[in-house]
Amino acid sequence: MAINDTKVTTAAEQWARFAPIVTGDDYLDSLRNRDVVVYLFGEQIAEPVDHPIIRPSINALKMTYDLALDEPELATAWSALIDAPVNRFLHIVGSPDDLVMKNRMQRRLGQLTGTCFQRCAGLDTISVLHSITFDIDQKHGTKYHERYLAFMRHAQRNNVIIGAGMTDPKGDRSKRPSEQHDPDLFLHVTRRVPEGIYVRGAKAHMTGGLNSHWICVMPTMNMGQDDRDYAVVGMVPGDAPGLTYIYGRQSCDTRAMEAGDIDKGNARFGGQETLVVFDDVFIPNEHVFMDGEYEFAQDMVARFTSYHRASYVCKTGLGDVMVGAAAAIADYNGAAEASHIKDKLVEMTHLNETIYSSAIASSHEAKPLASGIYMNDSMLANVCKHNVTRFPYEISRLAQDLAGGLLVTLPSEADFNNDVAGPLLEKYFKGRGNIPVEHRRRMLRLIENMTLGRNAVGYLTESLHGAGSPQAQRIQILRAMDVEKKKGYAEDLAGIADELQ
Repeated sequence: MAINDTKVTTAAEQWARFAPIVTGDDYLDSLRNRDVVVYLFGEQIAEPVDHPIIRPSINALKMTYDLALDEPELATAWSALIDAPVNRFLHIVGSPDDLVMKNRMQRRLGQLTGTCFQRCAGLDTISVLHSITFDIDQKHGTKYHERYLAFMRHAQRNNVIIGAGMTDPKGDRSKRPSEQHDPDLFLHVTRRVPEGIYVRGAKAHMTGGLNSHWICVMPTMNMGQDDRDYAVVGMVPGDAPGLTYIYGRQSCDTRAMEAGDIDKGNARFGGQETLVVFDDVFIPNEHVFMDGEYEFAQDMVARFTSYHRASYVCKTGLGDVMVGAAAAIADYNGAAEASHIKDKLVEMTHLNETIYSSAIASSHEAKPLASGIYMNDSMLANVCKHNVTRFPYEISRLAQDLAGGLLVTLPSEADFNNDVAGPLLEKYFKGRGNIPVEHRRRMLRLIENMTLGRNAVGYLTESLHGAGSPQAQRIQILRAMDVEKKKGYAEDLAGIADELQ
């Protein structure tokens, strides 16, 4: 692939294109008329903001701005960096309480959207960068931490969204980045010039990538000396020349293009995953926070997982919606007072609160790092995420159980609007006396949306694989569980004092 003749743009020029965002409507305006290359269903999309499949994911991010205005005590924090309140998604965590408040905000946004609101990975990235740039500077005498703080001042003042580009396509998993048959299967530096660097490759499964103002590229795994060109961290504007977005499909996504809103289940909000391709994209020096310091890649990934696995507390907000939907449909069916219905709702709540308790505990147990930032307790964060790989599936199964078979046999909205079929459906799908049939339909479609449809991506599969698949948490738990110390406790109480020779 030929090197792009991309014009070198300075950091100041890149920031000059931004205006401070205050409201959710400001955010929508900030995404319009960008020169972005986006493909969906084999066609290039002229204006993503107005595309019916893309817009629900943008609405979910819009809610992060609206919440900051509606509930500032929850969704904003005071920034010492600019001496002003900032959106909590841009706040540098300075205490365990900051992490607790972050978790509470994440649960609230899950309740309000019923989907992935796409900012958590970016928030956790800026937390990691604070400490990792500091540590690199201490060893190598670089200026990364100073660059990072300067970038964050601009980010906070402009109230922008930062997306996290961590996961590479990876190619042959048995080979390291530098050993791949195609070097572009991991994002890497292609050349260095006095003004900055050029990177090429791709970032996969990027949550909210198209909806972000900036993308932070970073390593996805530990690196060796031969992987130096892959050990890169930098900030790229979301509309930088050389970027191409290819939009990922989701189950039932084309319902967003149908008339009416009932069959959509959750018509307003949705998630987003994209493949983002970097074709020799330029990053000015001011926005480069790692370049070749491969020995820090593993620490960066480990710290990111400690933050991000606790961030899956957001699924408890979705779980609250699921419990509510299951309770509502049981009520609409006239079964709310049955003891087995109540018992299943108790089980759903127990599982949901177990996730929340492990996340909150990991935040309360946070410890400071050398740079002064706080990081979640790693063991409890991994326990939280491991719970998330399982419990939403059981909560969903119970919701489907309470919903009944009509969940998957309900005719379409068009059939209900038909002059002949509509009255028949109204007659035979009546539930409890004073409940409109439309209410039953809407609640069934919401449960379908979250357990089988578009938002099952965020509630189920993302819960399984996001922030690392289940085995990744088990490896971290194994490393931290300190069995020898616990054997010592047991041997002491059992009266086994002598060491075996």
